[in-house]
Amino acid sequence: MDSSHTSTRQAGPPVQYSAARKWATVAVGCLAVVVLSVDLTALHLAIPGLVSDVDPSANQILWIADAYGFALAGLLVTMGVLGDRVGRKKLFLIGTVAFGAASLLTAYAWNAETLIAARTLLGVAGATIMPSTLSIVRNVFTDPKERTAAVGISMGVGALGVGLGPVFGGLLLDHFWWGSVFLVNVPLMAVAFVAGAVILPESRDPRPQRLDLMSVPLSIAGVIGLVYAVKEAASGGLMQGRVAVALLVGVVAAGAFVRRQRRIDNPLIDVALFRRKAFTGSILANLMAMFALVAQSLLFAQYFQLVLGWSPLKAGLAGLPGGVFAMLGGVAAAPLITVLGRARLVAVGMTLAAAGFSLYTLSGASSNYPLLVLGMAPCALGMGMAMTVTGDTILASVPKDRAGSASAISETATELGAALGMALLGSILNAVYRTSVDVPADVPESARGAVEDSIGAARHSAAGMPADLGARVVDASRDAFVTGMHVALLTSAALALAAGVAALFLLRDVPKVLVDEEDPIDEGDKQAPRKAAPIAEAR
Repeated sequence: MDSSHTSTRQAGPPVQYSAARKWATVAVGCLAVVVLSVDLTALHLAIPGLVSDVDPSANQILWIADAYGFALAGLLVTMGVLGDRVGRKKLFLIGTVAFGAASLLTAYAWNAETLIAARTLLGVAGATIMPSTLSIVRNVFTDPKERTAAVGISMGVGALGVGLGPVFGGLLLDHFWWGSVFLVNVPLMAVAFVAGAVILPESRDPRPQRLDLMSVPLSIAGVIGLVYAVKEAASGGLMQGRVAVALLVGVVAAGAFVRRQRRIDNPLIDVALFRRKAFTGSILANLMAMFALVAQSLLFAQYFQLVLGWSPLKAGLAGLPGGVFAMLGGVAAAPLITVLGRARLVAVGMTLAAAGFSLYTLSGASSNYPLLVLGMAPCALGMGMAMTVTGDTILASVPKDRAGSASAISETATELGAALGMALLGSILNAVYRTSVDVPADVPESARGAVEDSIGAARHSAAGMPADLGARVVDASRDAFVTGMHVALLTSAALALAAGVAALFLLRDVPKVLVDEEDPIDEGDKQAPRKAAPIAEAR
């Protein structure tokens, strides 16, 4: 199928917005992104309380935790394209209402089934909001430098929101019941809805195509199948039957989806976008960056609480500097692009991140928080810079009419990268733990398996032992965990360096400033129609 059907656009000068309205648009998007980011991490703190309240089975607990992510990842592409066609502001407002309503249902869920359904609805609502925020920014900011700064702020605030989740969750759970961590979303989304209705401009594809209903289930099955297979492989191993089935479903559905997009006249996503080096290179760099970045949240959540013995609130506060440095990196990216160029800045950012991951390995089983901050600063700063550049490049390398679709593809790659990172790094951590834990000889045979399994199981088992033996078991598990954490962190450092090297090649021809053309085309898009002006470096 030729992709020319996607390149016929209604020409005309772009709408100019006042500076106040443009930055107010960023603020509205940031508010919604913070709520979504906080919700991702707050659930983990609420699980002990909801377990005693709604009494879910072990399998239901897993679905309560995963339903949100599965629905979110599976629907991002569909919702991104839907926003391009029906209006991004309209979809954003629908999403804020739906997210508030689903949060209310989650907070007052009366049984496990209701809770799983509510978490699924939260994921559906989140999928309508996430691609809409960046695509609206893409349409409001026509100045390339301002657009990059706006993307940097949005991504930095998202990173800060992930760090704020445990803090807000810990504060609320210290005084209220588990549902309070979800109930707080309701007034925040109400504010986002009112502010969005007043401030956000509407934008959509001026020549929308009919939504291909066959492509929707194929995209959902492809993404969810792959993400589910990765998550299950991480928790139970590759040899499980359900992993093989999920992987088969994901690969077959994804293959059928891509094949269908190439053959029909109204594709859900235009696969010709992937012929653009700027677009594909940035997507791959983002995926690899998330692959490495997930180590910080995955490992430190356990390290702070299980090794150092900190409370969830203290652990959340300890991670906040990372969010602040990530936001600073995002803001600094815009002026640095004009100095270093996009490829080199991504490479520098990922090198800084690799240095930070390596510095983390100086930490041990005893607390040395200043040393952790020393690693957190370059790691978060570098990631903030790199992901701002790649995120901005993804948005700027496609026409504004397709901004929602491009943003959704980027978010989906990010979700997949995070899932792959958790699977690989979690597996490395567990494997090293099991081979290095030095179980005391006098541990009963009935408890030895638990001690060798994980630090959490070891601490639980140690609680039922005599004090001296329990203390030795805890010390052995802490030392083994730190050893595994160091290996996982060094793996993350290697992945970050690989992402930086890849960016030097994949983004080397992308100009420093991407001019906002009607239908930008880079040198890698050889088959695209030549009616539109190519991306050019601003002079």
